[in-house]
Amino acid sequence: MKKSAAQGLAVRIAQDVADSYDEEFELELEDRATDAMPGSGVDTGSAEFRESRRRYFRELFRMQAELVKLQDWVVKTGHKLVILFEGRDAAGKGGVIKRITQRLNPRVCRVAALAAPNEREKTQWYFQRFVSHLPAAGEIVLFDRSWYNRAGVERVMGFCSDEQYEEFFRSVPEFEKMLVRSGIQLIKYWFSISDEEQYVRFQSRIQDPLKQWKLSPMDLESRRRWEEYTKAKEVMLDRTHIEQAPWRIVHADDKKKARLNCIHHLLTQIPYAEIEHAEIVLPLRERHDDYVRKPIPQDLLVPQVF
Repeated sequence: MKKSAAQGLAVRIAQDVADSYDEEFELELEDRATDAMPGSGVDTGSAEFRESRRRYFRELFRMQAELVKLQDWVVKTGHKLVILFEGRDAAGKGGVIKRITQRLNPRVCRVAALAAPNEREKTQWYFQRFVSHLPAAGEIVLFDRSWYNRAGVERVMGFCSDEQYEEFFRSVPEFEKMLVRSGIQLIKYWFSISDEEQYVRFQSRIQDPLKQWKLSPMDLESRRRWEEYTKAKEVMLDRTHIEQAPWRIVHADDKKKARLNCIHHLLTQIPYAEIEHAEIVLPLRERHDDYVRKPIPQDLLVPQVF
């Protein structure tokens, strides 16, 4: 390959890498908008703010590289990993899940975010609909909310009876011990935010048409019942914090710090090691003199508006 062609290829590869990282910056735009809200006290143009963002991305990208190594190790060893994310509405569970899964293979690492049970599921064993989402060997499953709905929203909103509530607490420690005995590693995170921070995040969602879909009537009602949720959370943590699957609490008033702290802790909980791979060599494309590419019909093309 001639020098000029090689240089051009290197530039194109560098641009492609930069484009892939732009995805992360796009995810951060909503955080910047919140930071810049009137009265936030954050000077988004200050050198200190810019440096804090550089530090954040530097650490995030470094740990995402470690998550890729973790993924390779999980596949190689057949490890089975379940991570539960619980917390109040707008606590930042979805944000950290996005950052964990962003660079990973969706066939290896997937998210389970179950809707409310339908009429048939309400008649099943309570844990039944969650079991089908558990990992096989070499898989990671992140639960964006989980069976702990019964101890939280179902309890506070009256969607379960007192008997069902007590049966949950009798069953869940045994259920989780059974999962661990079967070879599944179970890690549980509670994202903790203050009353004031949740108020700000809800107001941000109300004012941003791109985020209004995140606010359901149930979310708004949960805001009114803040103290009831606090009591339910305290009972849940007390009665389900077991040696085989302890709870870990993430201080989440600062979204970026919460993400970094959670991912850092996650990486320390798994004895992964870097897996050696054979060197990847791109094969030369075969070319045949008798092959002529057919023109694409114009009516099939998407208009090039941009």
